[in-house]
Amino acid sequence: MPDDHTWERLDRRAYLAGAAYTLGPAGGAALITGYWLAVGNGLGFALAWVLPPLVLAVVAGGVAGEWMRRVTRFRVDPERFHVHTGVVVRKRLALRRERIRSVDLTADPVLRVLGTATVRVGTGEQAGAEGTVTLWPLRRPDAEALRATLLAHAAPGAGGAEGAAEDPDDGALARFDRRWIRFAPLSVLTPALGAAAAGGLIQVSEWFGLQEELFETIGSWFGLAPAVLVGVLMGVGLFIVGGVATVALWVESWWNHTLDRRADGTLHVRRGLLTTRSITLEESRLRGVEVVEPLTARLAGGARVDAVATGLATGEEDKTDSKTLLPVAPKELADRVAAGVLREPASPTAAPLTGHPVAARGRRLRWALATVLGTEAVLVLLGLLLTPVLLHIAWTSAIVLVPLAITLALDAYRSLGHALTERYLVARSGTVRRATVALQRRAVAGWTVRQSVFQRRAGLVTVLATTAAGTGAYAVRDAAEPDGLALADAAVPGLLRPFLVGLTDEVGLTDEVGPTDEVGPAPDLATGPVSGPGPRPAGR
Repeated sequence: MPDDHTWERLDRRAYLAGAAYTLGPAGGAALITGYWLAVGNGLGFALAWVLPPLVLAVVAGGVAGEWMRRVTRFRVDPERFHVHTGVVVRKRLALRRERIRSVDLTADPVLRVLGTATVRVGTGEQAGAEGTVTLWPLRRPDAEALRATLLAHAAPGAGGAEGAAEDPDDGALARFDRRWIRFAPLSVLTPALGAAAAGGLIQVSEWFGLQEELFETIGSWFGLAPAVLVGVLMGVGLFIVGGVATVALWVESWWNHTLDRRADGTLHVRRGLLTTRSITLEESRLRGVEVVEPLTARLAGGARVDAVATGLATGEEDKTDSKTLLPVAPKELADRVAAGVLREPASPTAAPLTGHPVAARGRRLRWALATVLGTEAVLVLLGLLLTPVLLHIAWTSAIVLVPLAITLALDAYRSLGHALTERYLVARSGTVRRATVALQRRAVAGWTVRQSVFQRRAGLVTVLATTAAGTGAYAVRDAAEPDGLALADAAVPGLLRPFLVGLTDEVGLTDEVGPTDEVGPAPDLATGPVSGPGPRPAGR
């Protein structure tokens, strides 16, 4: 970077970038419009009406890019990062460098061809676009230099465990493996994209007046086959189409993924096929990790790793992608990456968990069955009022949905669990999205204890650890009341103790929690409960 008092501007190729961005949509609209004009009036007439607006739009896009370049300038001094920008509303920002949380680089195909990139500086704000400062475009070397300068205050090894060996995991923590692609179709996007493709095909055929021909052609493929068989085959076809689309999106987003720990005290994620993304996270902002196992991926042995950190970029960059350190990959690899990120010999998310009481299983069974029965009741009511067909749909769907609901409820119960290690609070819950979070005990800022009327009758409680990182709160759901409160007290000794003493008789907490003036060492809840009945071990 130049000296501290030199103002820098965006790259001169902003004009070309703006023109290229406009050319895509304007060119597509011109092709469609030109086609309809040429059908009845000839090619010359169509070009005369289409080309001038197209050229005007492209020039306007280039002018907009050049104007953005002229009104935007920035500089870095020893204490602050200054940015002056804005076309209609002028903004003058002066960000203290130690407040900068992340500096991410993105380059779509246009910027890659031009050798430039977009820089997003994360300020830690949680108010959408207000949480990031965007510089577009900068020369790639200048963008890399700016990132290195802004993150120069990061302390190597910050955020690691106390007493851990110095930099044991510096360098590569994960490298892209083509075998990960097999997890891509195992996503809720697959049926959604398949249905979207079918709907789009029907809509386009209607625009061109070919909808009847489309249905006749599809009907001729199946002949006199039973309706059930036709439905199954069409469902399989749509699933295949959705799977192909999901794989394509996954490859575009995660191709050539790398996760590295750098000597400047940051974690660096780079990924993308056409649009490359370079995301940087300071280890000093890391407060833990979350291992997420979507149901379909879990059945295939897959999981992903998300960072639990303060100040993750918000706004234009998708929050989920910004915090994801490893896409869905084999569970064993996810545990190794989680351990490497935390600088631990073994991942806390893989620690043995204490299970929750049988009453928690009953709650999940009731929720699941109530959801199904409520849906079936609506179908039955509409069937009685409108058509008997809905009655048949109700009993046939119930045959499938009731066992499915029971299975998911039992799986959700087996997934419940918590543990307390020397440095981390570990909690797991969920079935469609099973998540195991390992949150640093020092990152817990407070506790929220929730207990509904039904939980009180069952002797259960939900304890939420509030923190400035990640989602802001992580829950230990439906734990035995004494165990949940004792867990909170042991995780951060003394924080909850004054409230526990005043509520001892009301909530049934025994004297095993201890007096307020004697805060002993935190009990290890990884191997069993602190007090109360002995719940079964959590399912793995």
